[in-house]
Amino acid sequence: MTRLETGVRAPDFTLTGADGAEVSLAGVCARASAGVVVYFYPKAGTPGCTTEACDFRDNLASLAAGGYEVLGISADPIADLRAFAAAEHLTFPLLSDDGARVAQEYGAWGEKTVGGSTFEGVLRSTFVIGPDGDVRSAEYNVEATGHVARLREQLLG
Repeated sequence: MTRLETGVRAPDFTLTGADGAEVSLAGVCARASAGVVVYFYPKAGTPGCTTEACDFRDNLASLAAGGYEVLGISADPIADLRAFAAAEHLTFPLLSDDGARVAQEYGAWGEKTVGGSTFEGVLRSTFVIGPDGDVRSAEYNVEATGHVARLREQLLG
C-alpha cells in the first residue's frame, strides 16, 4: 500500500457523514484557514477509537481557534457513526468510507493483528491537509492515547 508523504496533493473525497450530509475534503479545505485534520480510525465505539475521538472532541475548540477543522473517517456504516457520535457527544464530522476506498487511497489500510488474529483493516492514521489541499503531515499507526495532545502541540505550539 502506497503511503502519502508531505508535500503531495491529498486525494480528494466526498463521503457521507453521521448526520447524512455529504462532506468533501475540497469544501472543508476551502473554509479552514490553517488546514484540516483528517484521521482514520478502525471501529466506532471501540475503546481506542473512543479515546481518540473524545480527545479530538475535547480539543476541538483549541484546534478551531488555530484555524483547523477535524474529520474522522472509518469504514463503519452511517448508523454506527450516528450512534457513536450521539453516545460520545462528538461535534465534528464522522464520515463513512464504505468499502474503505479512501482509506486505501491514503495508505491507511493494511494488515493488522488484534487479539492474535491477523486481517486487513483501517490503520489508525492522521493527516494534516493544508488549505491548498497538500499534505502537511502524514502519520501512520498512531497510538490512540496521547496522539491528539502531541498533534495539538505540533500544530499550535
